Amino acid sequence: MALFAKLRKIGVDAYLLLLLGTVAFSFLFPARGPFADIVKQVAYYAVALLFFVYGAKLKTEAVVAGFANWRLQLTIVGLTYVMFPLLALALVFLGGSLITDELALGLLYIGILPSTVQSSIAFTALARGNVAASVCAASVSNLLGVILTPILATLILNAGDGGLNGAAVVNIAIQIVLPFGLGQLLRPLLGDWINRHRLISLTVDRGSILLIVYLAFSAGMVAGVWSQIDATQLFSLIGLVGLLLAIIIGITFGLGRLSGFKSEDNRTMVFCGSTKSLASGVPIANILFAGGPLSLIILPLMLYHQIQLIACAIIAQAMASKQEKEKYG
Repeated sequence: MALFAKLRKIGVDAYLLLLLGTVAFSFLFPARGPFADIVKQVAYYAVALLFFVYGAKLKTEAVVAGFANWRLQLTIVGLTYVMFPLLALALVFLGGSLITDELALGLLYIGILPSTVQSSIAFTALARGNVAASVCAASVSNLLGVILTPILATLILNAGDGGLNGAAVVNIAIQIVLPFGLGQLLRPLLGDWINRHRLISLTVDRGSILLIVYLAFSAGMVAGVWSQIDATQLFSLIGLVGLLLAIIIGITFGLGRLSGFKSEDNRTMVFCGSTKSLASGVPIANILFAGGPLSLIILPLMLYHQIQLIACAIIAQAMASKQEKEKYG
C-alpha cells in the first residue's frame, strides 16, 4: 500500500498499471475473428454510454459562471485549440522523420484534443489555483472538443481516405454528440445521482478506454503493425512527446507572467492549458481512424498522458510548497 501511495504522488496510479496490463494482455491474447467483433460492439456502446455520462455530469451552470473570467477562459481555449495544434505541426515538421507516419499522425492528434477534466482540476486544486475557473475551463474544453476535434481532424490530419468522410461524421454524431446532448438534457434528473455514485462513472470512463485500447493493440498484433516500429523510433517518440509537453508548459508559464493574471489564475492556465484528455481522445480516435493502424496512432497520446501526469504532479506539488513557504515563512 505504501508503494502505491508513493507511485500516486508522482502520477503513477492503478489505472496506469491497468492500461499497461491491457496492452500486455492484447499482445499475449489478441482479439481475433468473432470474438473481436463482439468486443468491438461492446466498445461501441460503451463509448456512447461514456459520452452520455459526460453530458449528464457536466454542470452547465459552472461553465456559465466561469465565463465571468472570460480573459482566462479565452486564453486556455486558445492554448488548447490554436497553440497546441500549431506546436504539434511544427514538431512533426522538424522531427517527424524520426518516427513512422502513423506515429507522426498520433503526435498531431494530441494537438487537437480537449483538456483533461479530472486531472486538470485536481492539479489546480493541489497547486492552490483557481479551482472554479479550472472546472469551467475543463468543461468548456470538452464541450468544444466534441465538435472541434473532428473539424480540426479534417483540416489538419486528413483523417481517413482523403479527409473526414460522411460516414465518420454520422458515426461521430450518433456515437458521441447525440449521447452527450441527451446526457445534458437529462442532467436535471440524473446528474446528481451519477455524481454521487462515482464508481459507476469511473467504471464507464475507464472501462470503455481499456476496451478500446485492447481492441486497438489486438488489431495491431494481428496485422503485424508492431514490426513497423523499432526501439529507436519508440525512444524518439518519447522524446518528441516530452518536448511537446515541455514547450507548452513553458508557454503557459510565460503567458502567466505577461498576461497580468492573478497567481491563482496562472496556475489554472498551466494545468488546463497543457493537459490532453485520454478519456476523450481514445474513443474519438476509434471513430476517426476506423480501419487504420489505431494502436500506433493512439500510442503517442498514451505516452503523453502518462508523462503529463508525472510532470504536472511534480509542478503542482512544487507550487503548493512554494505558496506554503511564502505564506508561513
